[in-house]
Amino acid sequence: MPAPTETILILGGTAEANQLVSRIRIMRPDARIVLSLAGRTATPVLPDGCAVRVGGFGGANGLAIFLDQEGVTHLVDATHPFAAGISRNAARAAEVADVPRVALVRPAWEPQAGDRWTRVACLGDACDALPAKARPLLALGRQHLTPFARRPDLDLVVRMIEPPEPPLSFPAEIVLGRPSPDADEEAELLQRLGVTHLVCRNSGGAASYAKVEAARRRGLPVIMIERPPSAPPPVAGSINEVLTLLGIPLSA
Repeated sequence: MPAPTETILILGGTAEANQLVSRIRIMRPDARIVLSLAGRTATPVLPDGCAVRVGGFGGANGLAIFLDQEGVTHLVDATHPFAAGISRNAARAAEVADVPRVALVRPAWEPQAGDRWTRVACLGDACDALPAKARPLLALGRQHLTPFARRPDLDLVVRMIEPPEPPLSFPAEIVLGRPSPDADEEAELLQRLGVTHLVCRNSGGAASYAKVEAARRRGLPVIMIERPPSAPPPVAGSINEVLTLLGIPLSA
């Protein structure tokens, strides 16, 4: 009787999730890989060699049912470090369905010489930390902008991948496009827009760090929103650690 197909469900939406798909596809070409996305971006960057599922599962119980129905053999939570609710649901669902799970949590950024960080606990605190008449760049994502509507004194600049739908309920200059991985380009953008502060979450990783480096180069204050508690263990800090925990050899 042939062995059952290995099915790996990756909860994604991050650069690391896409990289993990590519690595598994090379090392385990016979495995079935399903990449799950929340669906907040209409044109996400997708890796080759996997099935893609878009949308929620209906909480931990819905995810547990999906794991059972799809014959998932391994669950990898490679969601954004701020997706605490999804990570809790993933841990609970894996327990209910008796499916091995590992969370990929990229290390947080740490301040470097020349950084001017103000660490805050939440979006509301970030809004309160900005001085009157500041012109901050909100590098937060459109679903995290509401608290700033109560600060009409701010001259807001908002970067987002797609135009907001519905339109924002408060005045702001909107910059469309993905963040550049090049710190020089990010610094030029900050200068051209006349930005006085950067507001961002401590997402960690290399993909979106250029804006932090750019703020350092320009001597701009950064309002850095700290992470919520990490996903329950087991937690891996790199793709190689995830592959090891999945039992996938790093070399042929």
